[in-house]
Amino acid sequence: MAVNSPHSPRQKMINVMYLVFIAMLALNVSVEVLDGFKVVDDSLGDSSAALLERNALIMEELSAYNAQNPEKAGEWHEKGAQVRSMSDSLVEYIEELKLRMVREADGKRGDLNNIKHKDDLSAASVVMLSPINGEGANLKASIDRYRETVMGHVTDPARRSIIEKNLSTRSPTSNNKWEAALFEQMPLAAAITMLTKIENDIRSSEGEALVNILHNVGGGDYRVNRLNAYLIPESDIVMQGGNYRARVILAAEDTTRRSPSLYVNGNRLESDNEGQLSIPASRTGTFPVEGYLEMMGDNGAVTRHPFSSHYTVIEPMASIAPVLTNVLYAGIDNEISISVPGIAPGDVQATMDNGTLTRRGNQWVVRPTTVGQNSTITVAARTADGTARRMAVQEFRVRPLPDPTPFIEYTDANGHPVQFKGGALSKAILMNSEGIEAAIDDGILHVPFQVRSFRTVFFDSMGNAIPEVSNGARFSDRQKEQIRRLSRGSYFYISGVRAAGPDGTEREIAVMEIRVQ
Repeated sequence: MAVNSPHSPRQKMINVMYLVFIAMLALNVSVEVLDGFKVVDDSLGDSSAALLERNALIMEELSAYNAQNPEKAGEWHEKGAQVRSMSDSLVEYIEELKLRMVREADGKRGDLNNIKHKDDLSAASVVMLSPINGEGANLKASIDRYRETVMGHVTDPARRSIIEKNLSTRSPTSNNKWEAALFEQMPLAAAITMLTKIENDIRSSEGEALVNILHNVGGGDYRVNRLNAYLIPESDIVMQGGNYRARVILAAEDTTRRSPSLYVNGNRLESDNEGQLSIPASRTGTFPVEGYLEMMGDNGAVTRHPFSSHYTVIEPMASIAPVLTNVLYAGIDNEISISVPGIAPGDVQATMDNGTLTRRGNQWVVRPTTVGQNSTITVAARTADGTARRMAVQEFRVRPLPDPTPFIEYTDANGHPVQFKGGALSKAILMNSEGIEAAIDDGILHVPFQVRSFRTVFFDSMGNAIPEVSNGARFSDRQKEQIRRLSRGSYFYISGVRAAGPDGTEREIAVMEIRVQ
């Protein structure tokens, strides 16, 4: 089977026959048909001139907007100037291609307005399809770049479709490239007309882009039908001596337009809440509020408007301060609560005399030094304007710790710890006890003490007292032996208990009476 190689004799013969056929067609093209191309070319030129004039008027309007409000219109004026510059450059390039074709056919003095060899079949091919200097591929690439740039300035899908169709560089046939289909063996008059038609499409596409750009100058503006004044305070809580600060703004809204989409802290709010925001305040502190509004303009474009703020959550509180509670105990950590309504805990500071005052989480710890000398606590806070203001001064009496109570601790049948402080107790519990302990545990204070020594007093059958001394908190062996000898119903005393508290002082505390069950 023969193969149609480009250099085979058979293929060469086919190529020669094609050229002869084209030449025969050219001989049959009448003068009237060639003159008809000139009429079409002139008509397209007039249309391009009209489009050029219209586009110039749009650019003048853009320039006027830019002069009045460069901040608003500057970006769009720059885009319009870019489209206009690209259009002028591409049309100028096409005009150069026309002139080269005419001079290829009529010589160096060829005149584009007075073409002599309109039926020339080689001029267009030489200029556009020459293997070395052919401009066809360059023209196609230039049109493609121009089309994509112009479509980038048009948001209306219908207008984009028109531009894409008018400036399409897809080949009308599947056998040839776009440039070959348009200029290969094309009479000069037809090629010139085809290029004029492309110029016309460029001016038309330029106009579509400029119109869209002009509309976008006001595309971000929203028509309104209601104006409202709003008062936005910096804080709803103002301290005495401070200043109430707020902004008064005039807000415009369009009640006929669908409410914008509202996103807060990553979540979209329901569309029927009219912009009302509610965030549960489940814990104290200062928290950010960040989000944005999305609005659709008349041109269908969606714009995003971000916002950010913060709010402070404070604990609910009530001041109940009986006089007798204004007491601090020396030598131990006294936990107190210090808060200022409307001020975040982190913005509250406090100092004291006659002791130390430190923050521990949301609480404060006071440790007075000298008994009998009052302590004064001063509270200051940093307000919204950044200044520190004194909020309160309160004086407290400093007292020594009350005496602790001695007790024997054991575990009941349910596994709960029990503090036995005197009365009847089983001999089994007594025998299993290691010794005694001491603490202040009155429901308000819970302060353990260290037992340094104690004595037990037993009675013999004659009623004589038998004292036994322990040098620590544990029962001595002799005390354990005396307890083992006790019969049911007998009793003994624990006295002379010396205990040291966290304040470092040692004291003798109350006597315990124990009856054996």
